[in-house]
Amino acid sequence: MIYRTLGKTNYNISEISLGTWQVGGKWGSSFDPDNAENILKTAIENGVNFIDTADVYSDGLSEKAVGKAVKSYNQKIYIATKCGRKLHPHTDASYTLTALRKSVEDSLQNIGVDHIDLIQLHCPPWETYYRPEVFDLFDKLKTEGKISALGVSVEKVEQAIKAMEYDNVTTIQIIFNMFRQRPSELFFKLAKEKNVGIIVRVPLASGLLTGTFSADTTFGADDHRTFNRDGAGFDKGETFSGVNYNKGLEAVRILRGHFGDNNLALLAIKWVLMYDEVSCVIPGASSPTQAQNNLLAGEIPQISESDMSFIRSVYEQYIKADVHQIW
Repeated sequence: MIYRTLGKTNYNISEISLGTWQVGGKWGSSFDPDNAENILKTAIENGVNFIDTADVYSDGLSEKAVGKAVKSYNQKIYIATKCGRKLHPHTDASYTLTALRKSVEDSLQNIGVDHIDLIQLHCPPWETYYRPEVFDLFDKLKTEGKISALGVSVEKVEQAIKAMEYDNVTTIQIIFNMFRQRPSELFFKLAKEKNVGIIVRVPLASGLLTGTFSADTTFGADDHRTFNRDGAGFDKGETFSGVNYNKGLEAVRILRGHFGDNNLALLAIKWVLMYDEVSCVIPGASSPTQAQNNLLAGEIPQISESDMSFIRSVYEQYIKADVHQIW
């Protein structure tokens, strides 16, 4: 495992870490604590020392599973969680200081720790980015010893850039993959200048970039890949990175034709890591085997300049017009 510095937190974290939305989220199956424990332990025992969760994942069950697993090990394992998405309605008016403080305290209880290594605002409404008092609250929580660092999980590049105006924002979590390339432009440059860590989520575009889906593939009724393709549940950019499913399949076909027998999923994760500005990538896993397989991306060779250019050309031809200026 290779480790990278997470921006101004100075945490030394595994470049391939673990996201736990699949462990405890809307992926078409109920929460299985035994499976969650096995996924988490497999990741940790293979060098992962940074785990991303959220209070909204299975209503706190994911946080509890992460806390329980981490306590089984002596080495330092950084826990990042999120707050805000449980607020109802999910509007700026719901982002009161009292509600946010309670969210942090609830997460502390769920995880079973006295402080959180990284708390992230969870894709807050646009208006919230313009309220300094919200960001100031987390300085108070840090002084109280309840958190160590603040980050923001964002939907759009513009939100990332706005969030970084606050000096206490240490990390940005953002979607970045072969089908969502805009962050590598201005945002990466600014994040590097401000020493803000970049956590990349959805590196496989909800599985589309595994190359295993077809036009006949179906997903469960409770799976966001069924109900959220047009944004019925939340920002549609979280599902297949906002890419039209059939267009995505065509782009994947071209990629597979170029890369032949190479594992496209591993290439997609490696592609993210080709950018030095990225602190870590957090692919999810629905099984211990998948968690272990994701880590193999760190062992494959660097992607050549010509192959990086080819991937860019596929994005520009098939994907860019539909997603580039939206997110």
